[in-house]
Amino acid sequence: MIKTGLALSVLLIAAGLGWVARKRKPDAPVQVRGSVPSQVDRRDFSEPQKNWLVAVFTSSTCDACRDVAQKARVVFSNEVAVQIIDFVEMGELHKRYEIDSVPTTLITDSSGVVRFATVGPVTATDLWAAVARCRDPQLLNEVATCQKDGHETRTT
Repeated sequence: MIKTGLALSVLLIAAGLGWVARKRKPDAPVQVRGSVPSQVDRRDFSEPQKNWLVAVFTSSTCDACRDVAQKARVVFSNEVAVQIIDFVEMGELHKRYEIDSVPTTLITDSSGVVRFATVGPVTATDLWAAVARCRDPQLLNEVATCQKDGHETRTT
């Protein structure tokens, strides 16, 4: 009985010390992620002569990136260039444009102004709609935005 009481006391003291130690530990610093550029140099990308560029920054170890890259390739056309920028193969572009999260998708005009950007997975429908809105800004009010579906987006 005394051994049980002693063991229980030691356990309670250890639990109390653990609780105090956790309370004294400061919170982890907030990490800002998902920044996107507002302008790119189209000469850094393939087919700079096209009116539009869909640039998807990816990593070969990212499953969501493969999915977004596959969806982006479908919007390729005579007026829309699509480039997949893998971190391992083209890390210098990730660094130059300070891409810190993948997948990051940008749609730029012929001058390199980013007209649409999203960090994270995107549906095919949202990507098609974004390209359409960029090409015809009057569609902006007629098509739902990705933000309503919980994606981080920016349209200018």
